[in-house]
Amino acid sequence: MDYIATFFTHSGAVKYRRYMGRLGVEAELLPVPRRLSSDCGIAAWFSTDLDLSSLITAEIEKLFVVEEGGERLVYSAD
Repeated sequence: MDYIATFFTHSGAVKYRRYMGRLGVEAELLPVPRRLSSDCGIAAWFSTDLDLSSLITAEIEKLFVVEEGGERLVYSAD
């Protein structure tokens, strides 16, 4: 599955990319798509079949699964 994660801070996004690398998942940092809005403006896009619970860290503001026709929110820190 493909995912987009948004973050509270830029440093949180960088920290998350390193975390995903340790899990063997390449995460690409990019500007947050306008329709998803975010506090810091940086998102991570990645593809993995790992369990959803292993993808959630304290840095994540929201996590979306990318589906045909758009994104679906699967986690929100709110």
